[in-house]
Amino acid sequence: MIRWAALLLSAAAGLAAAHDSRPIYVQVDEADSGLVSVRWNVPLQAPAARLPAPVLPAGCEARDQAVYQRTDGGTLGRRDFVCQEALSGREVGMHFVTPNPSLSMLFQVHLRNGEQHLQVLSPGTDLWRVPDAEAPLAVAGEYTLLGMEHIWIGADHLLFVALLVFVARSLKRLLLTITGFTVAHSITLALAALELVRVPTAPVEAAIALSVVLLAVEVARADASSLTFRYPVLVSSSFGLLHGFGFASVLADIGLPQTALPTALLFFNVGVEVGQILFVLVLLVGWWALAGRRQGAGQSDQFGLPTLATVVVYAIGGIASYWVIERITQFWS
Repeated sequence: MIRWAALLLSAAAGLAAAHDSRPIYVQVDEADSGLVSVRWNVPLQAPAARLPAPVLPAGCEARDQAVYQRTDGGTLGRRDFVCQEALSGREVGMHFVTPNPSLSMLFQVHLRNGEQHLQVLSPGTDLWRVPDAEAPLAVAGEYTLLGMEHIWIGADHLLFVALLVFVARSLKRLLLTITGFTVAHSITLALAALELVRVPTAPVEAAIALSVVLLAVEVARADASSLTFRYPVLVSSSFGLLHGFGFASVLADIGLPQTALPTALLFFNVGVEVGQILFVLVLLVGWWALAGRRQGAGQSDQFGLPTLATVVVYAIGGIASYWVIERITQFWS
């Protein structure tokens, strides 16, 4: 989320520059010791005699005088403060000698708890309240929904789960198989999100597609004595480790709140598990409904569910094979 915001704000700043109305850029860095460093860049159109100065909450004392340096792009300012309390939930801003009628401000704040915030203030607005630290309950709800959303839009993960339905062949084994898949990808997701393990995204995505192909082949062979059908939990867990790295790349784009990182990781996985179970329930209800209709119509097995299952499995394998080729070609793009 913070990355997308940064891109949007950077784009806005670029457009402003094109119209000779660049914003004042203010960066606030808060350290664990209570030291707060403020750096700001004022564009050239601001008169040197009326340069703004940073404003911090009560309890923050300046360590030195503001230092200014004139450059070709404007004026750089620097000042350090010592704050008795954290900046979360408190106001920061810039003080202007005369009213500021035309310049917007872009604030980037790095807090001591690891959070980062970006905000654009319109001309005439000089103060901004830094958001409070993330509430655990809000983080849990947000990342549960994100997990559900990701599994539902992740076609390769959904097709893999659909194939597990064919492999498990009973509700109890299916629940164990899906849970094994979730536990396994939770492990690698956490390792990658915490940057304990790093793997390149492109090969992982290609390998995930290949895992769908391999499982489709096993289901199409329908060899009950094979390892896949005898130990579906082992198979789902093994491939789940691989899929976890795929989830991690998405989570890296979303971002994790540093103050509630364990909560975000846990409930993202909860959301993925809930999304998988709901998807499986939809598949089973549709399958049972179709089976009941065909039995009621008195149709023979020749054109019944076994034939339909074969068509579905081959279609999944074909789609996944295309993904493998497509993703491998991206290695050199």
